[in-house]
Amino acid sequence: MTVVLIPPAINKYAEDHTSAEMPALAALNRETNMKVEMPVMLSGKLQGWVLQMMSHMAKPRRILEIGTYTGYSAICLAQGLAEDGHLHTIDINEELQDMCFRYFCEAGLEKKITQHIGKAADIIPALDEMFDMVFIDADKQNYHLYYDMVFDKVPVGGFILADNVLFEGDVVLPEEQMGKNGRAMHLFNEKIKNDTRVEHVLLPVRDGIMIVRKIAN
Repeated sequence: MTVVLIPPAINKYAEDHTSAEMPALAALNRETNMKVEMPVMLSGKLQGWVLQMMSHMAKPRRILEIGTYTGYSAICLAQGLAEDGHLHTIDINEELQDMCFRYFCEAGLEKKITQHIGKAADIIPALDEMFDMVFIDADKQNYHLYYDMVFDKVPVGGFILADNVLFEGDVVLPEEQMGKNGRAMHLFNEKIKNDTRVEHVLLPVRDGIMIVRKIAN
């Protein structure tokens, strides 16, 4: 689940002073909230623009997203792709595949995005690609696994982003009070903190985004 940890008034002010969603994203946001279970999982306007700006700055040729949901973050990330760029996105829920593709088409990105349906741990090894940017936003218990699986697929200078790393604020509770996902996120954050191969910053945007830049193999 994704929650907003900063004061609501500050979050609203930030959204009010952030560019508007493109029409396809606004429609996707609305349909997700109206029809799909747990719409709070949607990245939303503010986080979406953070992802989009990062992608524009990095201009990646290849992006891997682990956790598609209804496709909002994939569309945001794909905005910054290099001219010949492509994004691969993985999700286990085949019921949302058609909805995602419909909005990829509406955003004019159907040729820039490839959807994979199944377990990420099975699909990632089969992707014979190097990825300039990876976005992890799937089952929290396996963040550490996905990080290890993609690390050698990211070149030095590339980025790995991870969502929900504050997990509703659980990560600052005494360890015995953390829920299983909060504990998983805390252990993941500690793993990144102790990885000398990377530089990293944890942004307290929405439910927390960890930004990792690979500096060594």
